[in-house]
Amino acid sequence: MTPAAVPGFETLGIDTHILERLTKLKYTTPTPIQAQAIPVALTGSDVVGIAQTGTGKTLAFGVPMLQLLAKSEKGQGLILVPTRELALQVEETMIKIGSQFGLVTAVLIGGASMQMQIRNLRRNPHVIIATPGRLVDHLQQRTCSLNDIEIVVLDEADRMFDIGFAPQIKKILEQVPRDRQTFLFSATMPPAIAEIAARHMQAPKRIEVAPAGTSSSNVTQSLYVVSKDMKTSLLDYLLKKHEGTVLVFSRTKHGARKIASSIRTMGHTAVEIHSNRSLAQRKEALAGFKSGKYRILVATDIAARGIDVTGIALVVNYDLPDNSEDYVHRIGRTGRAGHSGLAIAFAQPDQRNDVRAIERLIRKTIRVEELPDELPAPIREAHPMRHHAAEHAMSHEQSPGHRGPRTHGYRGGSNAHSSRTHRGGSRGGFGGGSSRGGSSRGGFGGGSRRPKEAPKFTRHF
Repeated sequence: MTPAAVPGFETLGIDTHILERLTKLKYTTPTPIQAQAIPVALTGSDVVGIAQTGTGKTLAFGVPMLQLLAKSEKGQGLILVPTRELALQVEETMIKIGSQFGLVTAVLIGGASMQMQIRNLRRNPHVIIATPGRLVDHLQQRTCSLNDIEIVVLDEADRMFDIGFAPQIKKILEQVPRDRQTFLFSATMPPAIAEIAARHMQAPKRIEVAPAGTSSSNVTQSLYVVSKDMKTSLLDYLLKKHEGTVLVFSRTKHGARKIASSIRTMGHTAVEIHSNRSLAQRKEALAGFKSGKYRILVATDIAARGIDVTGIALVVNYDLPDNSEDYVHRIGRTGRAGHSGLAIAFAQPDQRNDVRAIERLIRKTIRVEELPDELPAPIREAHPMRHHAAEHAMSHEQSPGHRGPRTHGYRGGSNAHSSRTHRGGSRGGFGGGSSRGGSSRGGFGGGSRRPKEAPKFTRHF
């Protein structure tokens, strides 16, 4: 039986000029979330998209936003993201598509100059990309207005709520015009996100390319049970065994510094990224990781959003995350864009319940690997906790070398599973128009910012 042909971007209702740009950028086949979300978004409907990290959500909302704003006289788009890194990553993608048409953006993130951001806002950007906290700072100082926002995107909404941005998001959504289009994208759909969708969206179309919380089928997952003091030895073993770029997750900033230092001692090139690092340091770390200057990047969950590097071979959960949902986001950094990936987790003997919670969320059992013989003996003392007989481990001792029966999954007994801008003037439409006023800018496709060879878009495609 001949498999059904995968539809191309040309079937999704995208304007020919944007299609030409996508082709030039070598975007040829849409991902499932792109194929389903783009046509719906282009109709003007609100969209709730449930998709795993690394499935191309930026294009899924970016392409419709650019095309719809091109038809607007003065409308703006607002993209809210959880972290600085993701904001910069989203801007990079938007600029790639829209720069030749004269797209103007403003990025509002912490750790960067407020004055520079204010200057960028006075250029009347077509798209504002912001973290909720910094956007609220601008709103409170009246350096940014949201009166002309026509499209709002909440990207990685679950993560924004996890790190405490719920009050800021609600405040922002109360200040944008009611007559707007809203896109919400998330890997999981906890009750707080569902409430936002119900209260602030108009009959959204739900697009679910994978059940909420499930992990990518392109990622092979496994787990080692290991005592805390032996994790570094196991990491050393894995870094020698596996080739390619590696992303290591730490639960804390202090842990990330310590792990990166240990990895450098092992002879590998490594750099850490966490909230205590300056914006310049974090940008350098990401750029170095992408270019190959550093083979290994050690990150915390907050800093990790925006790490969009194709070809990460291995993700190591050196520490299990505090929230099970973060596990899905972590391992989603590998196995992207159709590539295969490997994710390995370290679990301490007393973290059985944490592992079970992750398995319930992802709806699969994580394979437990035998600990390598090359490791020192103390690490092997943790083994009995993952055996079928672990429920009775406290009642009788086992020798350090005893392994017991092998199980497939982190099990201790017979249970298989438990359960927006001050305007100096106005600007023409996104796609053409005139520039009026000293601080105005031409439309998207017109004005002084448009490259000479850019397509001369009309106001309406």
